[in-house]
Amino acid sequence: MIKRKSLVWFLAITFGMAWILFLLPLTFRQNVPASARQLMAVWPWALAMWAPGVAAIIVTTRIDKHSFSTLRLNTLGPKRFYLWAWFLPTMLVIVAGILTVLFGIAQFDPTFQLIRDSMKNAPGAANINPLIVVAAQAAIAILLAPFLNMLFALGEEIGWRGFLLPHLLPLGQWKALIITGIIWGIWHAPAIAQGLNYPGYPVLGIFMMIVFCVLLGIIFGWLYLNTRSPWTTALAHGAVNAVAGLPVLFLKPGFNMAFGGTLATFPAWVAMIAFIGWLVVSKRLPVEIRQGANVITS
Repeated sequence: MIKRKSLVWFLAITFGMAWILFLLPLTFRQNVPASARQLMAVWPWALAMWAPGVAAIIVTTRIDKHSFSTLRLNTLGPKRFYLWAWFLPTMLVIVAGILTVLFGIAQFDPTFQLIRDSMKNAPGAANINPLIVVAAQAAIAILLAPFLNMLFALGEEIGWRGFLLPHLLPLGQWKALIITGIIWGIWHAPAIAQGLNYPGYPVLGIFMMIVFCVLLGIIFGWLYLNTRSPWTTALAHGAVNAVAGLPVLFLKPGFNMAFGGTLATFPAWVAMIAFIGWLVVSKRLPVEIRQGANVITS
């Protein structure tokens, strides 16, 4: 049975807190140089990632009168899914980069011109091999950054997967996964309208973000339902934020980043759809959820 009151309170707090923070950089827009606007947005937007988590904690403990442990932060689940959470985003982004080139959206750049341009004014840059810089950035993004990014990603995952998804499960797994993804995508709207992920497409970008969040949300939901822990999806979310733009390092500058080169764009959708298809064909999705003696997969 759907708890409508809980959901209404959760959504009101989540959207209210986050959208204020998402829109906060606009108040400084007139007094800040264009080059500094994105930097000004970093901290409000990072704090906004904790709005779903704060809402989930408030509603769980104050509205539903349940224990904080209901959000399952004291649960890890099967460890093998943490390997999926850690490395699957990298595999998806590699496929996305390859498809970006195959679809003709961008060209592979073996000279790493983007890195050369960014290093142009750095002391001693002429003596540094750009391949070493690219390898170092990729290694940090894949191996270290996912764990650093978890600090903020956990806030979203406590809310979206730890609270919202379980509350929607009475509708059935597929409906719960898709609705969670749609809400997650709409939640990003103020940031997308300001140029996040799809620069130059403030309206179309919102709809593209919804598609991206539905597909990624299904994968995150698969991880959560197998572990019943927001820690897995927080790691996966942190990994996505870390590696999403890695293909750009290997592509010639000047292509339209709203349509390729990152995990949020069409080529990556193809990769995610293929992975979801494999989950379905291999009967890994929907996930078997045991409630007492019953197994629920719908």
